[in-house]
Amino acid sequence: MTNLNITETSSTPAIEADWQAGVIRMKGDSYPENSFELFQPVVDWVSQFLREAKRPLRLELDLLYLNTSSIRALMDILDMFEEAHRKGTEVSAVWRYDAANERVGQLAEEFKEDCTFAFDITAKA
Repeated sequence: MTNLNITETSSTPAIEADWQAGVIRMKGDSYPENSFELFQPVVDWVSQFLREAKRPLRLELDLLYLNTSSIRALMDILDMFEEAHRKGTEVSAVWRYDAANERVGQLAEEFKEDCTFAFDITAKA
């Protein structure tokens, strides 16, 4: 499998998925016109990684704003992490956010409530 690199735009985050390192990074705003088009390659990559790599997978988020469809897509990805965790695969997530942006911090806490795997939330000063 190859790495996945999606370039950041004014309405979409930079997304990097590193197969060898077992890390997915998302950084920036996320309010695409078509979230399926943006996130389906990520969902496919995560699915293949979890099926084939048999190694730990980590999700690193540094998102500033998410629209409703992006939230749904991220929930789908975290659901895949949760299922893998329940099957014994080591997965984790970390969400870094600007401490001045309380809404994103609250959103991260809401996501964390549904996850039983390691999920750290860090406010940046």
